[in-house]
Amino acid sequence: MPSFLVLTCPGLVCLFSADEATGYGPVFEEQPVDTIYPEELPEAKITMNCRARANPPATYKWRLNNMIIDLNEEGSHYSLAGGNLVISNPIKTKHEGKYSCLATNIYGTVISQEGSVQFGYLDLFSSEERETVKVKEGQGAVLLCAPPPHHPADLSFRWILNEFPTFIPLDNRRFVSQKTGNLHISKVDSSDTGNYSCIASSPSISKSVFSNYIPLVPQAERPIRKYPADLEVKFPETTALIGQNITLECFALGNPVPEIHWKKMGGNLPHSHEVRMAGAQLHLFNVQFEDDGTYRCEAVNSRGKDYHTARVSVEAFPEWVEHIRSTEKDLGSEYTMSCVASGKPKPHIRWLKNGEPMKFSSLTFDDSGMYQCIAENRHGIIYANAELRVFACAPTFEHNPVKRVLAPKNRAVVIECRPKAAPKPTFSWSKDTELLSNSTRVFIWEDGSLEILNVTQADEGRYTCYAENDRGKANSTGTLLVTESTKITLAPSNSDVKVGENAWMQCAASHDPSLDITFIWSLDGRVIDLHKDGRHYERTPNGSSNGELLIRNAQLKHAGRYTCTAQTPVDNVTASAHLVVRGPPGAPGGVRVINKTDKSVTLQWSRGADNHSPISKYTIQYRDSFSRDVWKNAPTSPVDVEGNAETAMVVDLFPWTEYEFRVIATNTLGTGEPSSPSPKDKTLKAVPVVAPSDVGGGGGTSRELTITWTPVQPQYYYGSNFGYIVAFKPQGDDQWMKVTVADPQANRYVHKDSSIPPSTEFQVKVKAFNSEGEGPYSLTAIIYSAQDAPSEAPSVVDSRALSATEAIVSWLPLSQSNIEGYQLKYWRNQEDSEGGAQKVVVSSQENHTRLEGMKPNSHYLVEIQGYNSAGFGPPRRIHIHTKKAPPSRAPKIIRKKLKGKSVNIAWEHVEPLANEASINGYKVLYRQQGQSTGTVYITNNRYIDLPLPPDGRYVVEVRARTDGGDGAVARIDISGNRSQLLTFLLHSLFRSCLSQ
Repeated sequence: MPSFLVLTCPGLVCLFSADEATGYGPVFEEQPVDTIYPEELPEAKITMNCRARANPPATYKWRLNNMIIDLNEEGSHYSLAGGNLVISNPIKTKHEGKYSCLATNIYGTVISQEGSVQFGYLDLFSSEERETVKVKEGQGAVLLCAPPPHHPADLSFRWILNEFPTFIPLDNRRFVSQKTGNLHISKVDSSDTGNYSCIASSPSISKSVFSNYIPLVPQAERPIRKYPADLEVKFPETTALIGQNITLECFALGNPVPEIHWKKMGGNLPHSHEVRMAGAQLHLFNVQFEDDGTYRCEAVNSRGKDYHTARVSVEAFPEWVEHIRSTEKDLGSEYTMSCVASGKPKPHIRWLKNGEPMKFSSLTFDDSGMYQCIAENRHGIIYANAELRVFACAPTFEHNPVKRVLAPKNRAVVIECRPKAAPKPTFSWSKDTELLSNSTRVFIWEDGSLEILNVTQADEGRYTCYAENDRGKANSTGTLLVTESTKITLAPSNSDVKVGENAWMQCAASHDPSLDITFIWSLDGRVIDLHKDGRHYERTPNGSSNGELLIRNAQLKHAGRYTCTAQTPVDNVTASAHLVVRGPPGAPGGVRVINKTDKSVTLQWSRGADNHSPISKYTIQYRDSFSRDVWKNAPTSPVDVEGNAETAMVVDLFPWTEYEFRVIATNTLGTGEPSSPSPKDKTLKAVPVVAPSDVGGGGGTSRELTITWTPVQPQYYYGSNFGYIVAFKPQGDDQWMKVTVADPQANRYVHKDSSIPPSTEFQVKVKAFNSEGEGPYSLTAIIYSAQDAPSEAPSVVDSRALSATEAIVSWLPLSQSNIEGYQLKYWRNQEDSEGGAQKVVVSSQENHTRLEGMKPNSHYLVEIQGYNSAGFGPPRRIHIHTKKAPPSRAPKIIRKKLKGKSVNIAWEHVEPLANEASINGYKVLYRQQGQSTGTVYITNNRYIDLPLPPDGRYVVEVRARTDGGDGAVARIDISGNRSQLLTFLLHSLFRSCLSQ
């Protein structure tokens, strides 16, 4: 029980707790937060923080799942460090849950917000082998990540190809979903061949794991088929909280690679959006309620389109609109506690003292204590804590006596009387020895303050306030001094300037000489910060009683009502004037399309501010989906748009093109800011007028006619279902053959007909079409059908192995005149397949070539065939057996001996292995050190005499010679200085003698 202190004063008694002057209940400064504990953490300890400011200091208890924790229980893992709870060697089954802290002192108890403890883990991927994925080129593929069990749910994903750290580059063709981890490839091609591994990373526990490799084998298909866009990744219905960042994912398979476009149904995408990953991800930053709605992603390619819609709902964590605060109240008074919270869904509010907003009709000392209200919805919970202190006291002016007051003549003055007292006292006043009462000039307010109107010099004097309640009474005296009132002597006057000119606002005032005066300027009620706005505003230094304001380089925003306030510590007066700034017009508003054709639109807008100078003309600008962010001046009809117009026709537009428009106003003082862009709108369709260019072709495979052209640019499509009509006929024929190519990006057509003679002259032309009709043909071009492929196989005159790794093949040139070259393929007959064959290509001028990179002692199949632009001729196959490999062991050098002006080098015979070629002799290379070439000697002996060089260092290399090539090399260094070499040889002989 706290003791109570009785304060005895003249005529009053106050009842206070002994610690009331400085004591207070607990106020949290640190509370527990949600914690993820990695199960593999080497430091086996969790700390949950709790700290409260309190006087006397607080004591602490903790709860787990609303049950008090017994810190003294035998074998407990819990301990306290200050108010913090330490969990040693935590165990998931015992220590996972929601923790809250209780802080207590003599004034009461408060409960902290809850903080959860969860155990984080990321298991290894399954060790099972992943199946090979086989996909035809041009088709889409999905490689499943299948992440292992983990907690918490947030993982990030990457994929590697063949080995770490070769990460898969992400582009419009490849996408890794951060929701599932799966790798999506919209269109597989041969470059995708390889082994793929998914990396899953947990940012919460800083751990990553790798999956087993998934082989991906693209299978060749000619021609590669095309497929319409097919959305494979679709974002789900999503709930976001105010202020959060969220990511929506969409990705499509298809050939050609689809483009992804995003929109918000019934409105524009949020200003804070960003499209990433070539359109596959839509990021919404700092989500707000207005971002709530239905979002759509659309995948488009030349073969078709697919779309997906889902709703994004925006909700909110609870937030206090009004909450309880610590307060002191009189004994017996009324008091209402109130808590109001916003949030979505609407938060439920509860009180720890059971009830709706608490109302006390007559406070007692027992109502003192700590109170908490709690607001909660499905997204979270917030707490508000407050201390209510009920007290009773006789009036006292100890902390707030009546003060000395200055009052200007002819103005009103209020002298405050604010004693501490409970219950509320009654008040009376006296001036000097005269008791005051309410009159036409003097009023005593209910709160005890004294108001005097139209103050005169006679009102100066000593004023005493008397306060009395049922516990006692007190009084306090202050002084009233009367000063001269402040007056404006030079008021600002209205001004009219142009943008960029300077303006002056005058202001001067008279005031009591004993007081300091300051001048404050405001524009339309907003005080001007002369330091922050110093570029345009400056006070001119014309004496302490002058507050003139200079407005430098006036802009439109500086126009308005300027008010000068002359202020002393006692009073203030104001005077105002208007500044008109004339300048270029403001931006027009509400620009929109009200009518459109295939090549024109009619715009409507509303006038902006003319800024005090009549608008003389309007300029209309446009941008389209092809020019991106570049605005261009639009041609109009009439050419000049007068200043009184609010509509205009824009002409010479492209049909079936999406445009935005903006309008800019001009007057004699300049050109204003552009309007906001109009909503995007598309002109009507029309027949194409542009024909494909660069029509040509020829060549190709036998019995084919290849026709090529440069595709029409998208801005000239003029409508949907765009494609090409290709017309061709043999020279001299009257009848044109026509085919339709539906792909707008196509640039060739190959006509196959077994009856087409080779190298036949054709006339060809191409035109565009769309849903509205056909355009004009291109210029007619002359091309030739493909020539025939070679009809004969080359005759081989020589084929033999040169060594264990090389062979040579010679042949007779083919007699056909259109041969462009020869291709040779070679592979081991038993061990290899033809698909893995090595290739050599030579020109038609060659009739022999070397085959390199072969394996020793192997039977090779060699295929030779001629080719031209129409293809390959029939092959001729021959067999070659490579020679055995040369010795893998180098000769062992056993002697280096000086013989006059030469040096004798000797070595041991090399004995080849069973699978190595027989020795035909030895090759000796004698070269200066640092040089790659030198003198080569061939010998059947196991020694050689080499001339002793006059100077420098030399290297001797010895190899065995075989039909399969040269064997491994042995090296020895020789010094060119004869005296040094002699010394070396004598030293070697001396060591030899000692050893014997």
